[in-house]
Amino acid sequence: MSMPFYVSPEQLMKDRADFARKGIARGRSVVVVAYDGGIAFVAENPSRALHKISEIYDRIAFAAVGRYNEFENLRVAGVRYADMRGYSYDRADVTARGLANAYAQTLGAVFTQESKPYEIELVVAEVGRTAEADQIYRLTYDGSVSDERGFVAMGGAAERIGTGLEQEWSSGQDLGSVLRLTVRLLGGDDENGSPRVLGADQLEVAVLDRHRERRLFRRLTGPLLEALLNPADPTHDVPATDEPHAGSRDTLSEPE
Repeated sequence: MSMPFYVSPEQLMKDRADFARKGIARGRSVVVVAYDGGIAFVAENPSRALHKISEIYDRIAFAAVGRYNEFENLRVAGVRYADMRGYSYDRADVTARGLANAYAQTLGAVFTQESKPYEIELVVAEVGRTAEADQIYRLTYDGSVSDERGFVAMGGAAERIGTGLEQEWSSGQDLGSVLRLTVRLLGGDDENGSPRVLGADQLEVAVLDRHRERRLFRRLTGPLLEALLNPADPTHDVPATDEPHAGSRDTLSEPE
């Protein structure tokens, strides 16, 4: 008769946490950072099909690192949650806080009850009418939630990027300045110790622009993103309207 195999709860939780952290550390980083006109989302992601950054609802967006299939399932569930709540009650009742709490319950249940935890970290952000009303919530693999102020970095280089933002970011910066700082920190150093230069085609960038009406999420691509990343270009924010002026380089992708 074989002896039953016993693992203490403390050791089991530690092993699951270590497993999840190792999976997350292998992912390329995502940064969420506030600027004077809203909240920016920046990820090193050359894929045009597999998004790390997505719209959830009118004023709410989602960013994630880790296993794509796991955080994509949560993103879809979040969209359904927001649509159902907005339809049943009122659109104003859909909040980042409510969505973060729903995600926390799911992540916590998976971490404690399933044999394999989710290897993901999430950010749910909601832009307010003023910078003081912005909300950024970070959720980890075990369902823990933290209310972040100003910025948050996730993924393999999160510690280094977070340190850089603490030293160089300040509230009230325009979008162009925030994006250039974030992309420089995302680039970091290569294997030879030289900083990498990330181009617009290697990035996934989006904003929650508080100056827009209703749907505030916009993806930034092409000439507009290139202009924002160029310190010699006078472009420092997204255009006030979707239609670019004649001869302007400013273009915006369609919302999701």
